[in-house]
Amino acid sequence: MNTKISRREVISGAALAAVTGFTTGAETSLASVTVGPRLARTGCDTLVILFLRGGADGLNIIIPFGDEHYYRLRPNLALPAPSDRTMSVSSRAINLDGFYGLHPSLAPLLPLYLEGKFAAVHAVGSGDHTLSHFQAMATMERGLYRDSGAASGWLARHLNATASDEDSPLRAVALTDTMPDTLRGANSAAALTTLTDFRLIIPEMPTGSDGKAHHNPFKGAHAMTECLKTLYKGDTSSSPQEANLARGGAETLRAMDTLKGVTSRPYHPDFGAKYPQGSTGHALQQVACLIKAGVGLETAFLNVEGWDTHVAQGRDTGWQPSRLSILGTALSAFSLDIGVHLDHTTIVVMTEFGRRAYENTGLGTDHGRASCMLILGGGVQGGKVYAKWPGLDDQHLVLGGDLHVTTDYRDVLAEILSRRLRNSSMTSVFPDFIPHPLGITRSG
Repeated sequence: MNTKISRREVISGAALAAVTGFTTGAETSLASVTVGPRLARTGCDTLVILFLRGGADGLNIIIPFGDEHYYRLRPNLALPAPSDRTMSVSSRAINLDGFYGLHPSLAPLLPLYLEGKFAAVHAVGSGDHTLSHFQAMATMERGLYRDSGAASGWLARHLNATASDEDSPLRAVALTDTMPDTLRGANSAAALTTLTDFRLIIPEMPTGSDGKAHHNPFKGAHAMTECLKTLYKGDTSSSPQEANLARGGAETLRAMDTLKGVTSRPYHPDFGAKYPQGSTGHALQQVACLIKAGVGLETAFLNVEGWDTHVAQGRDTGWQPSRLSILGTALSAFSLDIGVHLDHTTIVVMTEFGRRAYENTGLGTDHGRASCMLILGGGVQGGKVYAKWPGLDDQHLVLGGDLHVTTDYRDVLAEILSRRLRNSSMTSVFPDFIPHPLGITRSG
């Protein structure tokens, strides 16, 4: 190339800022990227987390039709029992075990339940009593009992505790607009809205005092990439910080090369899987693409918005049922699409809190305490609802009408991390917490 530009100029200037979508827990944006991409750790699952933002109503997802108080508290929103022949089959809860039922909009997940690859945990949550979305999400994403303690995310702490020189720079990916708190503090994690976001862009150059734009030496993304590769070949930096930046830049470029191969042609799901239109289906399809491409993905995080159902929540049709239909169809397609990879994939669906046990006058539900978690994968001991059911009678409701939390959400996550992701140090992930395994997963 005829363009002359110094290593210091690239490292300190716009070229590094032009690498989009990559963030880490270090002071600099690329300083801690490790060698890759390589395969994920041998014998460990890929963990896929879907966070239902807004407080999903667990009582109308996994339905306790065997508790008579459910129908007393929800005369309009309660799902009919599976045996209620006065209602159409499509509007009734799908029987799971004689006490709990699955919302009919989640019918695509029933085959996985029957195959033992899908389980639910009910009456689960944190110790947050504020019923504030912000505080409840902060509590759960940081892996705490209440909103006081470590500032980093629980998943970030897991990644840091199990990091090695063999890790791929695509080890942790969030298909989100911004880095979620769950991954805050991770040594390396990528936040992308789409896989094609992981690319080089040509930055606009600032205008000088004379009103003219500064000269931009880059004539295109390819030219910038080649320039960066040349500069990052050897370690001639004059400071440790620049050496870290150079090393990180080189590995980020390798990750970009890998993704270029993955995204160079249209993706076609396998086995006839059909993802629903919209962000949830699109994000899960991209996770499937990464898993099957073998880029070293170990954790993926997705946001699923729209669960704050104060008004017109809907019973078997309406707002929440439509969201559940998208969720169920997307998860079913994902499980089908990844084929044998499901044996080493664990999917967790969670939310910051549940809804009140009784419906409100707007035919919706207000913020409550306990909700449910959905766990899918080849290592799941499914076909079961795990719960210490507290009951919906007035004597057992808390805070004036909330389902009591009888299972700490960290028990579920800790079991998955230790048994499926082979992390033997739960104290580094959940400080001051002693896990109580539920037996929901098999050892990997």
